[in-house]
Amino acid sequence: MTTNRRRTSRAGCRPVWLTALLLALPPTAPAQTAPASSSSTSTVDVGAMPGVDHGSMPGMAMSATTPKPVKTPGKQAGKKSSTAKPAAPSHDMGALPGMEHGAMSGLTPAPTAAGDTSGSMQGMDHSAMPGMQHDEAAHAMHGGMPGMQSTPGMTMGPMQGGRAPPDARSPDYSDGVGYGGMAAMERHDAKPLGMLLIDQLEAFHGRDANGQSWEAQGWYGSDTNKLWVRTEGERGGGRLEDGDVEAFWSHAVAAFWDSQLGVRQDFGAGPRRTWAAFGVQGLAPYWFELEATGYVGANSRTAARLRADYELLFTQRLILQPEAEVNLYGKDDPQRRIGSGVSDVQFGLRLRYEFHRQFAPYIGVNWIRRIGTTADYARQDHQPVLDRQLVAGVRIWF
Repeated sequence: MTTNRRRTSRAGCRPVWLTALLLALPPTAPAQTAPASSSSTSTVDVGAMPGVDHGSMPGMAMSATTPKPVKTPGKQAGKKSSTAKPAAPSHDMGALPGMEHGAMSGLTPAPTAAGDTSGSMQGMDHSAMPGMQHDEAAHAMHGGMPGMQSTPGMTMGPMQGGRAPPDARSPDYSDGVGYGGMAAMERHDAKPLGMLLIDQLEAFHGRDANGQSWEAQGWYGSDTNKLWVRTEGERGGGRLEDGDVEAFWSHAVAAFWDSQLGVRQDFGAGPRRTWAAFGVQGLAPYWFELEATGYVGANSRTAARLRADYELLFTQRLILQPEAEVNLYGKDDPQRRIGSGVSDVQFGLRLRYEFHRQFAPYIGVNWIRRIGTTADYARQDHQPVLDRQLVAGVRIWF
């Protein structure tokens, strides 16, 4: 029975000592800060941002954000909590090393909750911020944003701080980096250059005779205008049988194409002939090299020559070069054993190996077919109408 009384008396005393414990608490409790909502802005210690030069930020307004009021509990339990006045945010500009407020043209501090516009910016020269209209800056910042309206009485300066200097950007977008020569990379379109190509320097063995032949060309000048020289011929039986040399003024008329105007001189067996020459030459699609030349001579003589060749690369050094040539004449020339119309057609295949680009020996075969009156002259002179020749020679260029 004694134990039950003690337990009953202790249970009845519990509300009494709990009340006494609450009354014994300190009369003033520390203020609890309400959690900030997602729309509130926390105070930033600008002085803890080293290296920030606010002098280079013209027209920047530093507005103070007023925090939400914070409630503190009363001194005694049972009393209503009082609402604390919001404290004005403190921006100690004097604590910002290297900051020149004089360079912040047109900056007007936003008023704080207490109405003080200068007390929170210690040491700031407000006289260096002449006439700034907040409405214009607000319109400049928010004019292009739908739904954004400027706040009445709010003034901001121009964000860019004036027009850029005329030489701020190079007209060719090089960012001020000047042109510099690079070895072997300049394009000297007007610089004269030259080359001599001995395309065929060979010995041939035909059905009835053996001999030597040549074909060469060279040029000197710029990409637009050149002096172009061509020559070809053959020698057999210990004498020069046929040959010619041509000289042209070559002028570029399109990409990879030149027009040519000049003269041609024939020599060899028979009298010499002189011709005025004109034509075109160039690189056709699929890398076909083409020549088409017309000739006009004395006594109403006319002639034409068409040539085409192609290079088929088996490797970078082993190259097969097919070549075709057609000669036409307007009238008979018995003294040079040439008939009118298509005089002859030639077709050759030469396989060369380039030890160097400038030096390549080759072997091949060449067919010559004489046609019409020219074939009649060949029969009279006991020469073959269709001649097949085995050739071996060298290709050189400088």
